[in-house]
Amino acid sequence: MKIINDCLQRFSHITKAVLFVCLLGLLPVFIVAQVAKTLQIDGLTYRLQFVDEFKEKSLDTKKWVYRTDSKHWSTQLPANVEVKKGILHLDLKKENAGDKQYTGAGVISAKRFHFGYYETRMKVPPGAGWHTSFWLQGYDGMGGTGSGKTTIEIDIIENDSKNPEKYGINLHRWQGEYKSTVKDIVTPPLDEDFHTLACTYTPEYMKFYFDGKEVRIIDLKPLNFPLGSLNIWLTSIASHLGNTTVVDDTQLPSLAQFDYVRFYKLVQ
Repeated sequence: MKIINDCLQRFSHITKAVLFVCLLGLLPVFIVAQVAKTLQIDGLTYRLQFVDEFKEKSLDTKKWVYRTDSKHWSTQLPANVEVKKGILHLDLKKENAGDKQYTGAGVISAKRFHFGYYETRMKVPPGAGWHTSFWLQGYDGMGGTGSGKTTIEIDIIENDSKNPEKYGINLHRWQGEYKSTVKDIVTPPLDEDFHTLACTYTPEYMKFYFDGKEVRIIDLKPLNFPLGSLNIWLTSIASHLGNTTVVDDTQLPSLAQFDYVRFYKLVQ
């Protein structure tokens, strides 16, 4: 049953999985999965517009560009982005690059998206020192996270690997008067298994999900935030965030892993 439950979690509530269990009680499981083309959530309709299951031998550069900045404690390198056996790997290393002693990695969607449903399935690295995120922000075209080209930042998950049993859901307004709202979510150890993170982004509210369970809702009306289109970011950098004082070198090299990314456009 554990194998079957693991497989069902892998395909989350937006896919249909057909499980065939072999005879004689040996339990190897064969899965035929189909990604749903539309979703119905809270009476709204969402249609699949973007998906990457990372089935190619390397990153699809028609869908993604590389994060290449030097920020906090690491320089982000394209060479640290790999696709292996259907999983996106962001390799994390102790090595000199630029003026930093560590290297991380990240990818940014080549296109921007707007209101809709965003989802990934991911696993964070073990050991203190790494800030791993699935988030939405406008891309400045310069390889980094400059906020001059974005209205808001939506952090569906921000995990500081020093604390593997929690993550942050954060919303930042960058244009006009800076404002933010943050909340931590308590979880099982995020470095031991994959988990599904998701968000609905609508003109009136945002809802956030962990393994299919709603964990936060943000009412956007009183915030009066400028709600623009945003790029999808998958990143892991060495950082002091989360009151981290040092990178745990004994865990390196390491990696953050992403199984898939999906975006469904809100069509109402």
